[in-house]
Amino acid sequence: MESEPARAFVGYAGTPPHANWPDGARLAVNFVLNVEEGSEPSVPDGDGYTENRLTDSTVALGTTRDLAAEGLFEYGSRSGFFRIHREFQRRSLPLTVFACALALERNPAITAAISDAGYDVCSHGYRWINHRTLTIDDEREQIRAAVESFERTLGYQPPGWYCRYGPSVNTRRLLAEHGGFMYDSDAYNDDLPYWSTVDGTARLVVPYSLTTNDGKLLTMNGAQWAEFITDAIDVLVAEGEERPKMMSIGLHCRIVGQPARFAGLTRVLDHVAATPGIWVAPRIKIAHHWATTHPPQPRPQPDTSA
Repeated sequence: MESEPARAFVGYAGTPPHANWPDGARLAVNFVLNVEEGSEPSVPDGDGYTENRLTDSTVALGTTRDLAAEGLFEYGSRSGFFRIHREFQRRSLPLTVFACALALERNPAITAAISDAGYDVCSHGYRWINHRTLTIDDEREQIRAAVESFERTLGYQPPGWYCRYGPSVNTRRLLAEHGGFMYDSDAYNDDLPYWSTVDGTARLVVPYSLTTNDGKLLTMNGAQWAEFITDAIDVLVAEGEERPKMMSIGLHCRIVGQPARFAGLTRVLDHVAATPGIWVAPRIKIAHHWATTHPPQPRPQPDTSA
């Protein structure tokens, strides 16, 4: 293995390329629904604790089963997913699903809904666990298990990858080693896709966001969240007159799928529909557009003629 990835502070240095989104759009918006329920750490799965992060639970993690926290996750898969799914179908909007493979194994109804709707799927790993704490061999096995599982449930390997929260220092290299991934979204450091280099080969990165994300709904109400998200949309659309950007809006079945929060999502969707110059696109179309319109540039070679 090569040395660990270097920090990347410069990026496009204030002069990003013009995105050239279809139809002259000022902003590409990608709605992402995280389907994680059933893949989170739990006592029944031998993890020694019940996961309760990104839920309404206020109880500290313990070593015994927390049936309340389990139920909060189960609400997402039993009700929340289908509330969100119906709304996107009603509006004929594209949706990217960050799916944990085990979650799809355990919920054939959600798997069928995703397939029937033709949603864009990005691998969210085999389980909703922290890859940054895994050994190289364990992470390699998690990637393999995820791909094999998706091939059974969906019939194909998803073209993208996104870890829970953050990758390990080895993730991008292991994805390249496995093969079959067009891009990863294990980054929060830009408003546009960009190319990274792994072992001398260009790898496409389509950044995600923990800011324009319904995780914020755990500390604000739906109306506040809708204003927060639409403010971001308005800023980026205004900037897009000269330099178009992209925006990810992250959703979770167990969070915005709750009725009291769902109203905030409908406000955001109404605002998107009423705002000219927005291209609502699945992540894979953004990735393909970037790869075609902004292919990786060859790195300058040192002058060895002297």
